[in-house]
Amino acid sequence: MSAKIEKIIVRLQGKITEGQFYEAQQQTRVVAARYVKSESWDAAIDILFNVSQSLLKAGQGGSGGDLGLFLIETYKQAELKPDATSKGKLLTLLRLFDSEEPTRKKFIGEMIAWSAKCGEYPAGEPELHHVAGSLYAEEQEPYEAERHLTLGTKDSPEVFTKLEYEWYTQDDSHTAAQYAARAVFPYLLVGNVRDATKSLRLFTSRLTEANKGLSVQDVSSNSSDMRIYPSLPLLNFLGLLLLAVQKGSADLFKQLKSKYAPYIKEVGIWDEALTSVGEMYFGIQRPRQGNPLFDMMGSMFGGGLAPPKQQQPKRVGTSAPAAEGLD
Repeated sequence: MSAKIEKIIVRLQGKITEGQFYEAQQQTRVVAARYVKSESWDAAIDILFNVSQSLLKAGQGGSGGDLGLFLIETYKQAELKPDATSKGKLLTLLRLFDSEEPTRKKFIGEMIAWSAKCGEYPAGEPELHHVAGSLYAEEQEPYEAERHLTLGTKDSPEVFTKLEYEWYTQDDSHTAAQYAARAVFPYLLVGNVRDATKSLRLFTSRLTEANKGLSVQDVSSNSSDMRIYPSLPLLNFLGLLLLAVQKGSADLFKQLKSKYAPYIKEVGIWDEALTSVGEMYFGIQRPRQGNPLFDMMGSMFGGGLAPPKQQQPKRVGTSAPAAEGLD
């Protein structure tokens, strides 16, 4: 940072110390805009980051967040790629937001969008997703946490599983598989077999450690080992489903769906996820939705009217595919 830029930052931070928050925000925008216009990216970034940080530390989430959003916009205009420094600045600001600050959600969204546009991960940088998801998990915001942790790093399953297990403990004991599935299915649907498997293992480890009386049977073969829970059939289904995915066995998948159909029906919300898993990993075509007009015309003309050809589903390879956002 040049002496000139440092002097500008000190002057603006002085206004914050004096309680002139709005003046600090507005003057920062004017000065930063001048450097952006001249494409002096480093100067603009240093000013926006430091003043935004000072405002957030002073509890001025709206003003600090506004400058944080300006910083991300500057990243985009500069076509700055996500690296340790650029991500580090954004994560520093993110951690300073109050959880109730409305600007934070927009900041997270813009941060991810920049990293998707300028980085190598189409869904956004895993590290940014991991930190955002971890913050939401700490704040007991499961739906927001799930969205980000699904696209996080190799450390995300630990946070994800802890969140789901703590949520499960507030429900009936027989619902364990439904909460484990909230991590397993999202990971499978982004092509991340590794973390789907890891999340189930972590969940069941927590379950058995906390419930010493839970009946567990270890089943081993030449190719795999499994733990069976006689009182929790859907937990067994998830384990066998992951085994079928890793083996690429469509027959095993179909047998599992048939055997566990009554239990799956009881849950009532797994059908769409399982249909997508069947498409992705086993090439099983999604059932065609009936078209009443075609059905009616077909019957009128003796069934001679063929429906439009369906595109064959794209099948994910069976060798544990990596998600787009997998680090």
